Amino acid sequence: MDVCMPADITIEPFSQRYAVQIFELILPIQIKEFGIRITRQDQPDLTKISEFYQEGNGNFWVAVAHQNVVVGSIGLKDIGNRQLALRKMFVHKSHRGSDNGGIAQRLLETAIHWARDHKITDIFLGTTAEFFAAHRFYEKNEFTKIEKEDLPPSFPVMAVDTKFYQYRFG
Repeated sequence: MDVCMPADITIEPFSQRYAVQIFELILPIQIKEFGIRITRQDQPDLTKISEFYQEGNGNFWVAVAHQNVVVGSIGLKDIGNRQLALRKMFVHKSHRGSDNGGIAQRLLETAIHWARDHKITDIFLGTTAEFFAAHRFYEKNEFTKIEKEDLPPSFPVMAVDTKFYQYRFG
């Protein structure tokens, strides 16, 4: 993957033309970087992003570099009751960090602004214990660690999720 200048990165809602690239971004991060035993078949949401995420108050965005290369993703799943689940937040290794345009920060801010505009009360997320950088990132962005028992019943817990966070508007 070519490295590009941060100004070359745009954040845009998912469209079907990025479907294959989403898998090409996410699977290697899950498998190679974090050693998670997961397949395409384990993630049916990624085969129908529009139907799964872009319904109700949900949405899904991609960070797109020059030549339409997807370098990041984030999804918000509407779980009812004016609440959302944050899912599939990934940034390609070559584009991580504030020195590389703050792609993760831009993706998260896009999602939070969307949620605020749609009068959402809470965003919940689950992650694995091994994603230490993600923990720091969410905590820096005012997500509070919560117990699994404190999640709404409609929250889609993944088998690998062991840490949970909440962002409360208000």
